[in-house]
Amino acid sequence: MARTPDADSARSESLSDRAAERETVNPTPERSFGASVAAGVREIIIVIAMALTLSFVVKTFLVQAFFIPSPSMQATLMEGDRVIVSKLTPRVFDLERGDVIVFADPGQWLEETEPVNRGAFLNGVRDGLVFVGLLPDTSEGHLIKRIIGMPGDKVECCDANGRLTVNGVAIDEAYVKPGQEPSEKPFAIVVPEGRVWVMGDNRGDSSDSRYHDAPLENGTNGSVPIDLVVGKAKAVVWPMNRMGGLTDYDAVFTHVPRASSARSVATPPVSAGS
Repeated sequence: MARTPDADSARSESLSDRAAERETVNPTPERSFGASVAAGVREIIIVIAMALTLSFVVKTFLVQAFFIPSPSMQATLMEGDRVIVSKLTPRVFDLERGDVIVFADPGQWLEETEPVNRGAFLNGVRDGLVFVGLLPDTSEGHLIKRIIGMPGDKVECCDANGRLTVNGVAIDEAYVKPGQEPSEKPFAIVVPEGRVWVMGDNRGDSSDSRYHDAPLENGTNGSVPIDLVVGKAKAVVWPMNRMGGLTDYDAVFTHVPRASSARSVATPPVSAGS
């Protein structure tokens, strides 16, 4: 049956009425300019808060950047380098001979220095960014050295060829700065339990375990408590022309026997009360 113009008109009006009804029931809200700006600001704040929280968690439990303030680790690390330190060592992974570690000052290893004063506001901003891990730690109160002796190891300097020995085995230290002797200071120590013996790669300019072992000179005072180890340095991340991973030089210590097998021939450390 053919449609009449009146029927088509009525159907069109019915569709229009239903569309209008839908618009009335489910109106599309329109944001004002101010509301849109406020929503955008809230989103930015949430994103920044999440980023800061993530950075803080990473810095606290996983990795942290540190600034190298001295030449004691040349030529492995240069003054002014920024390094990434893994905090999974020693919390998850064991320390090993050859590891480059960052540790808190065991007690008066560092000279007291006046912090740079940039003004209250800038000091606060910098401290906050360091706290959450967005800026490298200035390394105040921390040192970075290489582990030479693990707990129980007997470390001596030097043999007839001028090399360090660990548990009676001479080692050829490829990481020592060219032109430097393994040690100008002779010593013979046994590393106490729960501690490590550390030395800088720039042996002629490193105030390390050798120079903090007085008065006993047997490894008791010069060694570093493992509890003070912040983590293991993994890579240089700045400047760009020095970016790259750090080597542990495992081969240097390949033939060194376990500490337990060296204890029977090592001279035990003198007790603090003797």
